[in-house]
Amino acid sequence: MIRDQLTEALAGALTAVGVEVDAGSIELERPARREHGDWSSNVAMANWKPAGRSNPRAFAGEITDHLNANLPAHVEAVEIAGPGFVNFRLFDTWLYDVLNDAVSTGEDTFGRHAFGSGTHINVEFVSANPNKPLHAGHARGAVYGDSVARLLKAVGYQVTTEFYLNDRGVQMSLFAESLAARKRGDDVPENGYHGEYLIDWAAEMPDDADPLEWGYARALQSHKETLARVSVHHDVWFSERSLVADGQVPNALAELQASGMVYEADGATWLKTTEAGDDKDRVLIKADGDYTYLTPDIAYHRDKFSRADRLINVWGADHHGYIRRMKAAMAFLGNDPDALEVIVTQLVSLERDGVEVQMSGRLGDMVSLDEVIDEVGPDAARYTFLTQSMDTKQKVNLSALATKSMENPVHYVQYATARIDSLAKNAAAAGHARGPLAAAELATLTTERELEVLRVLSTFSDIVAIAARERAPHKITTWLRELAAAFHGFYADCYVVGDGVSPELTQARLWLIEAARIGLTSGLTLVGVSAPQEM
Repeated sequence: MIRDQLTEALAGALTAVGVEVDAGSIELERPARREHGDWSSNVAMANWKPAGRSNPRAFAGEITDHLNANLPAHVEAVEIAGPGFVNFRLFDTWLYDVLNDAVSTGEDTFGRHAFGSGTHINVEFVSANPNKPLHAGHARGAVYGDSVARLLKAVGYQVTTEFYLNDRGVQMSLFAESLAARKRGDDVPENGYHGEYLIDWAAEMPDDADPLEWGYARALQSHKETLARVSVHHDVWFSERSLVADGQVPNALAELQASGMVYEADGATWLKTTEAGDDKDRVLIKADGDYTYLTPDIAYHRDKFSRADRLINVWGADHHGYIRRMKAAMAFLGNDPDALEVIVTQLVSLERDGVEVQMSGRLGDMVSLDEVIDEVGPDAARYTFLTQSMDTKQKVNLSALATKSMENPVHYVQYATARIDSLAKNAAAAGHARGPLAAAELATLTTERELEVLRVLSTFSDIVAIAARERAPHKITTWLRELAAAFHGFYADCYVVGDGVSPELTQARLWLIEAARIGLTSGLTLVGVSAPQEM
């Protein structure tokens, strides 16, 4: 691809002027303004001192003189900009290589990388208590965690997705008591669970069932079915009960004690998390002998580190203060605390016709995720929760998402894939089926609308790498909208078949829209959304 070609050209130019530089250290980026060229490098500013030159601009002059005397393929001119940037202006021919690359690699591999190869990452997300259906607040973390996993796989990492089941403790006992009360027709106990779902589940529960075990299995079934509706599937469903049964909690405690970071005070057992920057030490075992929530969680993370090189946790906004103490515990256990990455998702608010939605009859206190999916559809729900960075609060307009209009962000993108399929079918019906790519005269693609589609496609590989490294699926949804906008502009101004359109141009445009389809489908796959052929 063009980045590699320009990097090799710069490395060759540096060698020609007597400077040896590792090609891997040469940076190239796209200027923010098109008039500054197509690609730019700071290689002269980064190397003028080690090269013994008087200033970066003069060194850039040496580099550009050599490159202009030996222009690489597709390069029209090389210029100096500002204090010493080396800017490349390219002929449009480089964009035809982008089209060829998209088509030859296909939707499953276009834009993918292998830089994560050899590293195993565990991504844990959702991890809701198994005592009620998932609510809308879980949606953002669910689709985000799944999309991060997809991105990591796309750049070569081995990935395990995991759901941690908090299936022991007071909350599970209260859930069982509430379910049993509903089965008897009684009111739920104080601090019990409410909502219509509990009445429905109690009606399903056999008379001789254990409310705890049956209710646990029913809640787990509910979680799996709801997540599957938005194409979220976990490789591992890890039970806290199994952690305790296997003796992993006392084993983790023994290791912490051996580290010297555990002490006794006021009848309780404490962890010296202040040694790692926490605002206070944390209790591991209470004076009554019960574990705190932290203790089995430490054992759980210890177990995960035995199974993966790096951990990514997707937690809700109320867990921010929990990060430092967990990193401290991992460091005391001999793990690299930086290998534990915690991403905190900010809150989501829902509105319908301008009115905030807060309550649901099904859950009693909040809207269920199933209700959101029922109202707007799984693709719209999933795509929308990925349109913003996780560190920002999000407001979701359910009314707008339920419409099939171009104002609906997922409809805008999916309509592009449907239009492409329609164009290809109509062309074939008119006797213009797409022929071999090798025979297509891509040089006939010269209009700004055509070239803009290819320019956006050319950025996909970089976007995928950045989105994976930054754990930022919203960069993919942003790119998808850009490509859809470029295609819709082409669709409005450029006929594929018609009067004044030569057979050669028809073939080139058929391959152009096929490349756009591959890009759209590839990007939608990374965010777990379908690419429909009709709408």
